Amino acid sequence: MGVQWVLVCHGLATLVVVVSFLCGQWPIFRGTPIQSLHYFLTFGAYDYFLRCVGYVFGNKGTNFVYSVEHACCDRPNPVLQILYLGIIGGVYYSIVTSSFSYIPGYYLSEVHIYTSFLAVGVGILLFVLTSFSDPGTVTPENVSEFLSAYPYDYIIYSEKECSTCKFLKPARSKHCSICNRCVARFDHHCGWMNNCIGEKNTRYFMAFLLWHFLLCIYGTIAIGLVLAGRLKELRIVYILTVYYGIDDSIRSLAPHVVQTFKWQDYISWQRKLNEAKASAAALKASINGLNSEPKPAESKWRAFFRRSPLQDAEVVAKRNVYDKGFFHNVWEIILPLSTRRSFFRAKLKSS
Repeated sequence: MGVQWVLVCHGLATLVVVVSFLCGQWPIFRGTPIQSLHYFLTFGAYDYFLRCVGYVFGNKGTNFVYSVEHACCDRPNPVLQILYLGIIGGVYYSIVTSSFSYIPGYYLSEVHIYTSFLAVGVGILLFVLTSFSDPGTVTPENVSEFLSAYPYDYIIYSEKECSTCKFLKPARSKHCSICNRCVARFDHHCGWMNNCIGEKNTRYFMAFLLWHFLLCIYGTIAIGLVLAGRLKELRIVYILTVYYGIDDSIRSLAPHVVQTFKWQDYISWQRKLNEAKASAAALKASINGLNSEPKPAESKWRAFFRRSPLQDAEVVAKRNVYDKGFFHNVWEIILPLSTRRSFFRAKLKSS
């Protein structure tokens, strides 16, 4: 049973790391180990690494690390692209070698072998489209059309010349220091794609993220059904229920399965759970009996989801001219302005 516990611990550790990395800066985690782990993952670990390198190898070692960082993060390079393909290929290979021998199974048909290959193929296709498509490069030849498509609001964006390209920067554009080009409706430079994400390829990037999210869900469910099918085919539940002399059901079998792991831990957990319920009931009764007591401090969860007082304040800023509503904004991602007929008509007029 040691392997199962290793997998459970690995899953919990992965969950903690992911939550800490993505959400550790949220107010709800302020002053908690999650915030500390977030700081360590995003800054502390690299800082400690640099200190260790400097202590062992001196300034030459530190400068070498900085040069590698500059080459990998501040210049176009395919390192993360190769890493992505390696991760996708390695994971899919491990699934093929470990799970495909059980397909078709009790819950999965043979078609899932082909749909899984198709799903991974579509993900790689979206990756290629995002990586090698034009993000919406602004040039002296098309800058006037982008200026017409994205007017200035004179709040966030106003007339300003790009110091590198030497022409007026259209609103919502930015000069990418890594790619050394101005990009219309610039979002960010993605190292995984080795490309900027801008007006023309945001649709591919969003499709890539959505598809991989669905791919993870599909893979999780499929592997779960493979495991469930093996339990069914080997009649594990039936054998255990006969062994323990109980009803043929997962619910009645659960306490005995836990006992298989460690009965004393299960009993201790049940005792602590009952004590916690009793304490909560006593605390609730005492609070109800002390109406004159001051209101308890608001929990972090309630504070996080509470309506912001700024939402009730008087609106003093002008309307955001770039916020055209949810559906129009999504449609602008799917069909960028530079691909529409109006953009080409403006181009013809300017020429």
